[in-house]
Amino acid sequence: MARTREQLAERAAKELQDGFYVNLGIGIPTLVANYIPEGMEVTLQSENGMLGMGPFPWAGEEDPDLINAGKQTITEIPESAYFSSADSFAMIRGGHINLSILGAMEVAENGDIANWMIPGKLVKGMGGAMDLVAGVKRVVVVMDHANKHGESKVLKACTLPLTGTGVVSRIITDLAVFDVKPDGAGLELIELSEGVTLDEVAAKTQATYSVAPSLA
Repeated sequence: MARTREQLAERAAKELQDGFYVNLGIGIPTLVANYIPEGMEVTLQSENGMLGMGPFPWAGEEDPDLINAGKQTITEIPESAYFSSADSFAMIRGGHINLSILGAMEVAENGDIANWMIPGKLVKGMGGAMDLVAGVKRVVVVMDHANKHGESKVLKACTLPLTGTGVVSRIITDLAVFDVKPDGAGLELIELSEGVTLDEVAAKTQATYSVAPSLA
């Protein structure tokens, strides 16, 4: 059975480590804030100028002036800090963020990512995506395995305009988890969602990949 959005966020939260500074992209990645393991110290960073964010607020407790880069209302914590977006991007570009969890429209077997525009459709802008994939130490993508037409989003090569080349380290989809091997060596399937078979993943994956010994 494919993972739900909440289950994807919960799985992505397993990528967190104690002491990490983490940037969460819009969409499913923002839900990761609700699944930070108890007792783990993780500091969330936002491009619009906030370091240290709590989970989403309960209904009726939203502060419209307290938002993340995706304009969603969030909560602060005692150690929250506020600053200009210029300072925020200096943190990102300077390599001070340990992990970014992003959504994507397409990911290629060499780690290329396309997640900011579809030609011919209204585009709000690149946002912080290009800086994140270039400056953050580790990039993990969380997305559906196929698009609404049933076409694979895990590809041999991206067809949409790229956000970054060779920057993705791990791909977490509703069906499976792939590691992107270094030096362009391709993908390795390391995990299946509960109830999902190797045949189902093969049928819905355009990219070439190897299967980890634990799954073979």
